[in-house]
Amino acid sequence: MAKFDVDSDLVRKLASLINETGLTELEYSEGEKRIRLQRGGVVSAAPVQQFAAAPVAAAPAAVAAAPVDAVTSPMVGTAYLSATPGAKPFAPVGGKVKAGDTILIIEAMKVMNPIKAPKGGTITQVLVNDAQPVEFGQPLLVIE
Repeated sequence: MAKFDVDSDLVRKLASLINETGLTELEYSEGEKRIRLQRGGVVSAAPVQQFAAAPVAAAPAAVAAAPVDAVTSPMVGTAYLSATPGAKPFAPVGGKVKAGDTILIIEAMKVMNPIKAPKGGTITQVLVNDAQPVEFGQPLLVIE
């Protein structure tokens, strides 16, 4: 098996990047070498070596407690409840939506991604604030 030399300075820089951006996972590859860092987890390097990482802040516990009818975030980014600051929200509490209506926007890597209602109904809860960072799988709002 070929030896895989780990660039500890690179690993530190990537870990710092995770802390600064709030990402939960980061993967870096160069040729046959691959380094994957995961917040609160283990750092692994391909092909098979694994290295323990210094603890990073734990992932939010709110993701585990999602209401049954919650629409969850399909990506990591920043949630916006309206098209522009101060504008009327796409889906206020008590508002009616149809399947396919835009219910909020998630900005990820400078791209605005409209999040569509998976079903029609009434918005009973909005679980995020405007301009709040969100994680993959985090509950955003409830449609009943």
